[in-house]
Amino acid sequence: MRSVSKEAVAVAGAHALVDRALVIPYNDLMFAPDVYARRRARFLEVLHQRGIVTGHFILLGNNDAPRNYPSNCYRFRQDSSWLYLVGLALPSLALSLDIERGETVLYADPIGIDDIIWTGALPSPLDLAAQAGIERSAERSALRALVERATRAGDPIYILPPYRADQVAYMGELFGAEASAPGAALARHLDPRVIQSIVELREIKDAEEIAEIEKAVTLTAAIHQDILRDLRPGWTEKRAADYVLSRAAVRGCELSFPTIATCRGEVLHNAPTEYVSAEGDTFLLDAGAEVPSGYAGDLTTSFPVGTRFDPRARDIYTALRKAFEVATASLAPGVRFIDVHKKTSIAIAEGLTLLGIMRGDPREAVEAGAHALFFPHGLGHQIGLDVHDMEALGEDFVGYGEELSRSAQFGLRSLRLAKTLKPGMVHSVEPGIYFIPQLVRKWRTDRICTTFINYDIVESWMAVRGLRIEEDWCVTESGARRLGPAFDKSVDALESARSTI
Repeated sequence: MRSVSKEAVAVAGAHALVDRALVIPYNDLMFAPDVYARRRARFLEVLHQRGIVTGHFILLGNNDAPRNYPSNCYRFRQDSSWLYLVGLALPSLALSLDIERGETVLYADPIGIDDIIWTGALPSPLDLAAQAGIERSAERSALRALVERATRAGDPIYILPPYRADQVAYMGELFGAEASAPGAALARHLDPRVIQSIVELREIKDAEEIAEIEKAVTLTAAIHQDILRDLRPGWTEKRAADYVLSRAAVRGCELSFPTIATCRGEVLHNAPTEYVSAEGDTFLLDAGAEVPSGYAGDLTTSFPVGTRFDPRARDIYTALRKAFEVATASLAPGVRFIDVHKKTSIAIAEGLTLLGIMRGDPREAVEAGAHALFFPHGLGHQIGLDVHDMEALGEDFVGYGEELSRSAQFGLRSLRLAKTLKPGMVHSVEPGIYFIPQLVRKWRTDRICTTFINYDIVESWMAVRGLRIEEDWCVTESGARRLGPAFDKSVDALESARSTI
């Protein structure tokens, strides 16, 4: 741990103590050491089951990321697979796991006096290892020696896909790659069986994890209820996003992703701007809290900027609510999420057909992909230590596994989660209905799905822009349950909440 940012120390839970050495209780943010030891043991079991019985698994923790010069860093966020297997939320750490013997080593450089001046006293590498249920520690230089020994002996070394440039460069150097082209060298150490093994473990949340996610969802719901109560006509999107950040901060948490706070819900990942909200607009807030342990919440609320929905927005929202209820009623272990998505799509098509926007048989319309003009994304994604859980490991590994292949159909090809649901999986449910001008123009010009879409009628609904509802759900042995407190998002409840502005 040659460099530890001041922010990392604060996040780790430092408490000012007078007249004695400060030792930061990093384990305040962690589960008990045996939890991590048990997870690594289970990881080894799954590797062995998949035919990987020898060699070494190497995992790097994240480093500090400089913002504009080396000692001015972004808020430190640890790698999520590291948090799952090791738990230590500190930069510049590494781990090796001997797959045959089960021996684990934590690599961390000791803190010197020059660091202590800035950070205070910190746990020794051996103390850190103990907090993660690891018996051995070594300096970072020993990791290079391990790689050299394994390479000479012909022992395989396995890694997870790196997603940060500094780790790609370090691993490339570690494995003797040319500095200009580390990709080929790293590819030799990537094995789908290793990725599948970590996905298999991380996608099933244990009781401790579900409790942490529920904390994050509960805080997220409170933030959404705050803005539902407080937003006023005249607020800019940027002001609303800053408000969300402030409400997260006063509750002692971070944001799990950049907030989407917008009156232009048809832009699915719209970055907040100085656009001024006005009476008649509908506001879409997609925001989530991340608790100190790293677990995420993710909710979306669409509500009127004034005291009442515009009549057409009310009609679309009513259709969307019905589709949302179809989705949540369909969740159960053994059900493929892609089938829940299709049921929800049919419900959306039924609602739009009742409004004259679509026509024909809704099931046939969905089979043809016509609904995707209005619902072009997937119904949800897994949630855990990442808001899009495990996405760094590869979306197809995470959302499709070995049972399904991604569809080529527009809309269906955007599903982040399609595979069979299992007890312990946590995921979002987030149907939406959008009127995207550029997409409508293209489809109309190209005469796509004219049998099912009343393009002349669509034009009169464009001002609705886009609406979405999102909750987080946990699959149980007998069905599924909503995480966090009940949050009534019916038209009447939303308008009642807005009636006091």
